[in-house]
Amino acid sequence: MNGAPRQLAAPRRVCACALALLAPQAASAQAEPGLLGGSLAATSDYIYRGASQSDGHGAVQADLHASSPAGTFAGIWASTRDKSLQPGTDAQLQVYLGQHFNLSGDWSATVSGRADYFVGGPAHHSDDYEEISAALSWLDRYTVSFTAIPNAVRYSTVVYQYQGYPLEYYEVYRSRALVADASGQWLLLDRLLGGGLYLTAAVGYYYASRPDHRPAPAVDYLYGNAGLALEWRRWRVDLGYFAAQRQANELFPYPVAKRLAGTVSWQF
Repeated sequence: MNGAPRQLAAPRRVCACALALLAPQAASAQAEPGLLGGSLAATSDYIYRGASQSDGHGAVQADLHASSPAGTFAGIWASTRDKSLQPGTDAQLQVYLGQHFNLSGDWSATVSGRADYFVGGPAHHSDDYEEISAALSWLDRYTVSFTAIPNAVRYSTVVYQYQGYPLEYYEVYRSRALVADASGQWLLLDRLLGGGLYLTAAVGYYYASRPDHRPAPAVDYLYGNAGLALEWRRWRVDLGYFAAQRQANELFPYPVAKRLAGTVSWQF
């Protein structure tokens, strides 16, 4: 929500962690057509679209997928999260299905659908949602994606007085949301420690429309990250700084990212 990576959609190595611009699991599933595959990851903070799903703590994540030579892929991705955050579950599960298209030697496109479920304990309410994404990539360097979420969850804080003391609670709404992401990575040093060192960067825009028959206004915000990534065989280490506009707190009761986060992932 990587898990994201959650950070760049690079077909060779995709980190299922932190800030996922493209769904990391969908991009990973394109890496080895016709084979079963997956990844395991540990991150210092599960940051997704600019907000921490683990309340600044670490998380472990896993992906298992299958893909065909024709470009069709499907899989399941899971991550731990902080149970003290809404909706009160300690895990998140994603089920996805998509199609990868080779447009030319350098360009490719992907269309995918995904369902997110919050699991691991009784939820205070349902935050489950679905989304559809389309992405365009040039080699493993640049990716632009657009996502539509017809039933996105958003929160609004309500403050009231009780015996002279201000108290607050969350009201939960559903509204349509649109997301636009762009990401890139650039090779800095080849054969460093037997691998490659990359400069990584990503930026995203999230827009939530006004809920039907509700007073909550439309809200939008920007988020992004920049850092370094080291690839070595099936391993990848990402370290980056993540930030988002404070308007994200008008939609989600999660800590807005303004911190460093690191992830170690292994693909199989």
